[in-house]
Amino acid sequence: MSDASPRLNIGSHDLPVSPELSRFMAGDWAPSPLPDSTRVAAYEVAPARRARLSARFPGERLIIPAGELKVRSNDCDHRFRPHSAYAWLTGLTGEDQVGHVLVLEPSGPHGHEAVLYLRPRSPRAGGNEEFYRDRRYGEFWVGRRPDLAEAERLTGLRCAHLDSLGDPVGRNASTDVELAAALSELRLVKDAWEVGQLQLAVDHTAAGFEDVVRALPRALAHPRGERWIEGVFGLRARAEGNGTGYDTIAASGAHACVLHWIRNDGRLDRGDLLLLDAGVETDSLYTADITRTLPLSGRFSPVQRQVYELVLAAQEAGMAALRPGASFRDFHRAGMQVIAEGLAEWGVLKDAQGDLHRRYTLCSSGHMLGLDVHDCAKARAETYLDGVLEEGQVLTVEPGLYLQPDDETLPAELRGIGVRIEDDLVITATGARLI
Repeated sequence: MSDASPRLNIGSHDLPVSPELSRFMAGDWAPSPLPDSTRVAAYEVAPARRARLSARFPGERLIIPAGELKVRSNDCDHRFRPHSAYAWLTGLTGEDQVGHVLVLEPSGPHGHEAVLYLRPRSPRAGGNEEFYRDRRYGEFWVGRRPDLAEAERLTGLRCAHLDSLGDPVGRNASTDVELAAALSELRLVKDAWEVGQLQLAVDHTAAGFEDVVRALPRALAHPRGERWIEGVFGLRARAEGNGTGYDTIAASGAHACVLHWIRNDGRLDRGDLLLLDAGVETDSLYTADITRTLPLSGRFSPVQRQVYELVLAAQEAGMAALRPGASFRDFHRAGMQVIAEGLAEWGVLKDAQGDLHRRYTLCSSGHMLGLDVHDCAKARAETYLDGVLEEGQVLTVEPGLYLQPDDETLPAELRGIGVRIEDDLVITATGARLI
């Protein structure tokens, strides 16, 4: 480009602020403190969690960041959700936690002092314009933040300004494999408060599924009926909690054979099944994970019932295998044995031996559940996938059959049918119970 070429004028869309307006904005604001009684929901249980982490890493500085905003498009960010480990250790779950950092500073020969570094509420005097000009962090743009004293009352933690953190050298949960694994493993067994939050998530999710059933006539009439279903469930999730714990799967017909179908742009046909996999995430960020497969006509056809009943039998076998001391993989093996025997009985497989049934099941039959839908995923295999079940663990049991529409190993009447049935269970002293 030559010097004579015109230059683009790229800059802020904000209007300039005159000195007069700046002075006018700085004064005459009434006090607006947070209520003294405000505390995070996990106030009573979070200290014990931090103590357990401290015991794993004596003498080491531990850094657990909440995370940063991520751009969705141009100057619009995705809605922020704090990192699950940060939420578990602090009890802070709001969108105002952007950029905040929990640091466990070594204190004495074995313990740590927990310090929360945060961006406190900005003052409205002294020429500070953040509260009305900053589109990402300003109070008038994104809402009220606590000041340092309020944050200490809220969390029970010593709080300091984020600017005073300096160079955060130490074990960082966002980059340190061992620390990330420990944070996952410490969350494998849920305390009673966590189980209560998961029960709340399941209860709200059940209500959302009932909403969907009531909405089926309108969804069937809409050219994007799957999206209508997604929207109905999403309304319940946002009204009762933080939103959905993961992208809702509303899969009709052959879309149900796509395990993570989230386009949800299909029409509903009365002759098809609807596979709905959805979960409400509570304000404390614990999520349910439930799947039901429904006949859109109100009644299963004979072949649909055949597939559904085999998957249901597999789920029942899987749930019956849950107990403390059992291998984590036992419930999957029990369910898949039922599936393999059923496929052999139908003539799809020559026999139930081997792993050829996996062509039609594709994935495992469940996972841990908690703050993340696939909870504790950074745990070492020997403590999770190859470990044994313990009382207080919460997991899903979700066998499925995905009979692809173009699979020539199947008789024509089975092609294009997808069925999954999923429930959430807590391991008890003698077995497991639904939550």
